[in-house]
Amino acid sequence: QVQLVESGGGLVQAGGSLRLSCAASGRTLSGYTMGWFRQAPGKEREFVAAIDWSRNSKYYANSVQGRFTISIDNSKVYLQMNSLEPEDTAVYYCAAERFGRSPPTTIDEYHNWGQGTQVTVSS
Repeated sequence: QVQLVESGGGLVQAGGSLRLSCAASGRTLSGYTMGWFRQAPGKEREFVAAIDWSRNSKYYANSVQGRFTISIDNSKVYLQMNSLEPEDTAVYYCAAERFGRSPPTTIDEYHNWGQGTQVTVSS
């Protein structure tokens, strides 16, 4: 079990940018597949972006491709979000899975989740 803590959410105007961070409490992220998901009000949680445990592959949802970038260092995973749209408004969750399978794009692939951080994009 790994405890994840997200930060960096907030209110931004359409076209703006935010950078989300996720840290694992008390350990490095080495060997973990890391993912970002989001859940808008009244909707199911959906995949946003992921990086596999080998750090060789990154994955993006079609809706964020070209606007969002996932990156990672030894202790944190980041989600750089540019050209934000009102449709990006959601609670964003960080997820981790030790030596996770690929492609790591479904909720069922992950057993460790953060509490989420709210992102609100105004029009």
